[in-house]
Amino acid sequence: MTRSPRRRRRPALALSVLAASLAGLLSATSLPSNAGAGEPARAPAASTVHEAEDGELNGVTVDSAAEGYSGTGYVTGFDTETDKLTLTIPDSPGGLHDLTLHYRAPSGQKTTSLQLNGEGAGDVVLPQTEAWSTASAGRVLLEEGGNTISVLSNWGWYDIDAISLSPSEPRPPHQVTGVPVNPDATPEARALLADLTENYGENILSGQQDMGSVQWLEENVGRAPAVAGLDMMDYSPSRVERGTVGTDVDNALAWHERGGITTFAWHWNAPTGLIDEPGREWWRGFYTDATTFDVAAALADRESEEYRLLLRDIDAIAEELLRLRDAGVPVLWRPLHEAEGGWFWWGAKGPGPAKELWRIMYDRMVNHHELHNLLWVWNSVSPEWYPGDDVVDIVSADTYPAVGDHGPVSGTYEKLVELVGDQRLVALTETGSIPDPDLLEAYEADWSWFVTWSGSFIDDGVHNPPAHLEHVFNHPYVITLDELDAWRSGSGG
Repeated sequence: MTRSPRRRRRPALALSVLAASLAGLLSATSLPSNAGAGEPARAPAASTVHEAEDGELNGVTVDSAAEGYSGTGYVTGFDTETDKLTLTIPDSPGGLHDLTLHYRAPSGQKTTSLQLNGEGAGDVVLPQTEAWSTASAGRVLLEEGGNTISVLSNWGWYDIDAISLSPSEPRPPHQVTGVPVNPDATPEARALLADLTENYGENILSGQQDMGSVQWLEENVGRAPAVAGLDMMDYSPSRVERGTVGTDVDNALAWHERGGITTFAWHWNAPTGLIDEPGREWWRGFYTDATTFDVAAALADRESEEYRLLLRDIDAIAEELLRLRDAGVPVLWRPLHEAEGGWFWWGAKGPGPAKELWRIMYDRMVNHHELHNLLWVWNSVSPEWYPGDDVVDIVSADTYPAVGDHGPVSGTYEKLVELVGDQRLVALTETGSIPDPDLLEAYEADWSWFVTWSGSFIDDGVHNPPAHLEHVFNHPYVITLDELDAWRSGSGG
């Protein structure tokens, strides 16, 4: 069965959200901050503030030692997995609301997990700060009447002062132009970016990492994803030297023949300095803790052997990408992924070397190797890490919510939209639990595509239960392989 490949956001939903937001604006009150010796960050106008110390506490306590909090105290002691703070939001008009956490994290950057009415509502990164500060948690879709919002420990050792809620403004039209940053982009690359741009916010492309997991989906769900996630990992020279044989370029060629879209990551085994001992084996050489390779030192000395090896590796991968260029295959190219996490060597020395390496790779591949079939997908959220609009076509994030959390990953989406001023597409390039398409529409979280990670994330029946997979891959908002031709032509209701 072939479904209509495009469905515009339901007008009734948009109007109901707008009405709820207007009602919230009329009824919301701004609660004053008070009280410590310092001045806490204040909630925006027309916000309601809910003090953490008034919530239900599980494994956490109220304290007042850190000055500058609002209310009568703050909640601390998030240090075990089960620690939890739950706040009741009474008498809500319902609708979309922007959620802000008021917090401090003096021990380094942390992550907290949220629940809305007992259901997973995504994770929020809390940047390090000695003073009280705020972190956007994206949007929450409140029910009319009472609601609960819970803060779960996750990566704990932070303090929560309060949360604030303000009615969300209706999302304005996206400002994405669909013009590639490479002026010499191939017709195929231009067409792919144009199609993605035309359909941005109208639907989401389904994706799956690894051809074995793609096959599992076809056999067990009856549908193939629109996007296949592949990896240049085994083409890395330091792996090839140890006997690996890459096959994913051949997989990409075959997938293109089927009409599918290809995205490539590169788990780049370090060019040299592989530790190769138990727990840090050579094949784990893309991890920071499995290599002594120092990317900052290599970039600082353009005459060094380490810098020469960086170029050697880029050239080796370029040779594989040239096979795809010559076959007319456009590639959603996502190297240096998850750089800001620091667990991969290309991000281990901070944003400066990572951004410099990105620009070197872009120049080498585009201008030296004439790889004009690539659309460049950046994969970190923090503005400090962003390499620049002139070398990025699409921004993206990798998120792995808690098992059972099929929320829209709204907080991360909103941060990426803000990062690029809504002038680039935004994609969910790795996920464990697939967002519920109904929630994506309701939250206006307009991810261009998603890619579920391989293995147990797709086939264990836990991260994505069978009923959820059936719901996702048969949903009118979700595009599958069999619908791509119609999606490209713009047909459908």
